Amino acid sequence: MKEEVLRRGVSRRDFVKSAGAVALAHSSLGTSQEAVRRMAAKRTLAYVGTYTGAFGAGSNGEGIYRFEMDAATGELTRRKLVAKTPDPSWIAIHPSKKYLYAVNEVSDYGGNSGSVSAFAIDQASGDLTALNVVSSEGAGPCYLSIDALGKHAFVANYGGGSVAVLPILEGGLLGTATGVHRDSGRLGAAQATDAPAGSFAVSGHDAPHAHMIAPDPQGRFVLATDLGQDGIYVYRVDANTAAVSFGDEVLGAQLPSGDGPRHFAFHPNGRWFYSIQEEAATVVFFHYDASTGTLKAEQTVSALPAGFGGTSFASEILILPDGRFLYAAHRLHDTISAFSIGADGRLKWIGETSTMGDYPGQCRIAPGGDFLYACNRRSDSITCFRIHRESGLLQFTGQYTAVGSPASITFLS
Repeated sequence: MKEEVLRRGVSRRDFVKSAGAVALAHSSLGTSQEAVRRMAAKRTLAYVGTYTGAFGAGSNGEGIYRFEMDAATGELTRRKLVAKTPDPSWIAIHPSKKYLYAVNEVSDYGGNSGSVSAFAIDQASGDLTALNVVSSEGAGPCYLSIDALGKHAFVANYGGGSVAVLPILEGGLLGTATGVHRDSGRLGAAQATDAPAGSFAVSGHDAPHAHMIAPDPQGRFVLATDLGQDGIYVYRVDANTAAVSFGDEVLGAQLPSGDGPRHFAFHPNGRWFYSIQEEAATVVFFHYDASTGTLKAEQTVSALPAGFGGTSFASEILILPDGRFLYAAHRLHDTISAFSIGADGRLKWIGETSTMGDYPGQCRIAPGGDFLYACNRRSDSITCFRIHRESGLLQFTGQYTAVGSPASITFLS
């Protein structure tokens, strides 16, 4: 090697100088634990929850998987099964980044309920250690969120038509529910009012079905959707105890009968709120009053392309961290629609992209806002898209990550 370098015209002094620098750097990196910690701190880990078969047939996952994400290319590598747990269809990470929580979308825990599992995250490897499991206080939990202080986990039980508040205790353990609300009363129509022409989308108006629950950006209210009741409900958070008061409920919004509100997203400004309807495949833009928790509808748009006819189920809604673009995912149509967000909060259609897979459920934007990932449940893959920050459009990176029945993905950086 030395002779080859000299033949290329590099002086002996430069060669010795550079070789010594390389050797010194290699030695320092190889022996310094601090350097290893710095390298580990820069990586982004991705956790994927899957359907394992406890929820129903056609599920090929085994639990929760950990990957490493390449921040430059978006590629997910170093796959490892880090927790075997039944149907962890939604996962969330504690603000401290020390704990991970997963719903178990089952209906036979302690009789006829689902459950929520808590895990400690190994800071060096990203591996998970089980802490405990508690009842979700309703069958088929499908969504989980955590407040900004890391004191409470909120869970929506689709099958049970209920929402619950679980305290997060010392060491990341979950306590038994301190509050439970079971939805009751009127149900929407089987067919959505605003469905596309020829749609046969019927998913959940046989009973109340809580689908999402999450706190607002100010932490003063918690909002929840009920797909079966076509309603968005708002619950006040006690300023002193941070407990949710289910007895002090505000009806945030009533959607058209049968449309089926599924998920929602707050704009970074905290004043604009967007709801996606599963059966109607619409997005409704609301003005949100953070002082009262009230919602005022301003615009309704189809999340499907103009002229679409037939059946599709909307699944996810996301907003880019800079607040300029919104994305809506669809199952059966298997696309992600993109909208620009105007200065007044209103949406304008700008295009759509195939998810390159079958039946995308949850989608997630990675830290930094450069990549979007789609969990294609029926085709056992996660697909990665680069987000063009100026146009808002998505471009498939060509990367498929094989995972059995992926349900959700979240990131730790």
